Amino acid sequence: MLDTSQSEPSAPRPAPVPTPAPEEPRGCLFALSQPPLMILLAVIGTLLLLAAVHDLFLL
Repeated sequence: MLDTSQSEPSAPRPAPVPTPAPEEPRGCLFALSQPPLMILLAVIGTLLLLAAVHDLFLL
């Protein structure tokens, strides 16, 4: 049954303090943004492109 007695309202509880979220570890996308790695990937890509052009047009 419902409690219909006239009692004093209870004091509101304070809101819990949120814990700070842990910082996410830096992953693969951070590593790919580094200039030395981008230079290495560009050199490898250029060599692959030159090999493909050589195979297609010169052989």
